[in-house]
Amino acid sequence: MTTKKTKIVCTVGPATEKQESLEKLLKAGMNVMRLNFSHGDFAEHQARITNLKKAVASTGIGVAVLQDLAGPKIRIGNFKTESVTLVEGKKFTITTEDIIGDENRVSINYPLFPKEVRKGHIVFIHDGKKKLEVLEVKGKSVICKVVVGGDIKGRRGVNLPDSDLSVAALTEKDKKDIEFGIKNKVDFFALSFVRNASDITELRNILNTKKSKAKIIAKIETPQAIRNIDEILTLADGLMVARGDLAIEIPAEQVPKAQKMLIRKCNEVAKPVITATQMLESMIQAPVPTRAEVSDVANAIMDGTDAVMLSEETTLGAFPIKAVEVMSKVALETEMCMTEQLLTTDKSRVYTSVESVTASAVKNADRVGARFLVSFTNSGQSARSISRHKPAQPIVVFTPNEITYRQSFLTWGAMPVMAKRTADFNEVAQIVRDHFLKSKLAKKGDKVVMASTLPFGKGTETNMILVETL
Repeated sequence: MTTKKTKIVCTVGPATEKQESLEKLLKAGMNVMRLNFSHGDFAEHQARITNLKKAVASTGIGVAVLQDLAGPKIRIGNFKTESVTLVEGKKFTITTEDIIGDENRVSINYPLFPKEVRKGHIVFIHDGKKKLEVLEVKGKSVICKVVVGGDIKGRRGVNLPDSDLSVAALTEKDKKDIEFGIKNKVDFFALSFVRNASDITELRNILNTKKSKAKIIAKIETPQAIRNIDEILTLADGLMVARGDLAIEIPAEQVPKAQKMLIRKCNEVAKPVITATQMLESMIQAPVPTRAEVSDVANAIMDGTDAVMLSEETTLGAFPIKAVEVMSKVALETEMCMTEQLLTTDKSRVYTSVESVTASAVKNADRVGARFLVSFTNSGQSARSISRHKPAQPIVVFTPNEITYRQSFLTWGAMPVMAKRTADFNEVAQIVRDHFLKSKLAKKGDKVVMASTLPFGKGTETNMILVETL
């Protein structure tokens, strides 16, 4: 059996929220359902979660749920008319005063805006489509020169790449949305516009207080996040390369370099990374992707990403199932030409037993011709540590924890399996043998290499490698 190792995150919306569509997404290769809380209300998202549970029960295919928090979005206000035209070279004022805008000025919903920009700073509006340069600050107003103009409507987003913003990491809306996610036991929270480690801590404290085991995916989409990436990654459970806003906040030509750096850093510390935005965007309207899109997906996989993500392709697109099928085929074909990426040893530090043992497990799997790598784990850490090396063998993750089972669907190469909790070595070996033979994943005489913890159910770090002949 040949299955893709790269995970696919699908954003679910009007085009895919029914049970029948979700079943098709699962069969096509969806591993994580993303709920975008920038859109929709609780009733809509609740219906999607309910329908997903029905789809999982119907297909028998497991999946994780990622709740993407809206975060603090800075926007301009409304205009007197539906739209106005910004003329290149002309002055245009942005103010924190409560006004209705016109062709000369518009309001903004960020009270600290005049204090956090200065002469020469760039202001982007509407996903970077309109570009202004700050000329001067006068009280509550910022006078700008239009660099790239055109027609613009109200309520468009604003990006301030030259400013270190003081906006709170979590809005009041986010906090209510988090309560919804905790109640529904989502597996991951994606935190938008992360700038530093304290942003992660704020969300972590809420989750700890509510005794939630959900993991935090930090969305990297600002220059501050790039600068502070090491401290962010220390506290976050994984990253999302959010290329949409990132390509506005930093020059677009720097995004590929940033993507490779972020993926590499996640691989080094065995934390999952999602590559997102416009991966198959043409398939919103077309049944086939562009050649460039196929190369984009393939290159992200070659870089070492755990997952690739679809957004409008699966929320509003005309060909959502086809988009997932295409992504699955590209992943499978790309993985066939990948070699193991055993990470270069850094002799300047002492490696943990988990890192050392799992690296050895990957090497030994090749040496003995093993069909599968096996992780018997409570937390999923040993599976992620194996995964970082991108082994040729699939990683079958046995766990007694439901949350670890679901969260493992975001780990590259992982095939999660629910298993009974036991501290008996012989019983563990029997569970492994029974699963492979009864599922026909392997046959008698095949070898598997297992990395686990002794004593089972009591240890805290992976410290054992076992070569098992079925």
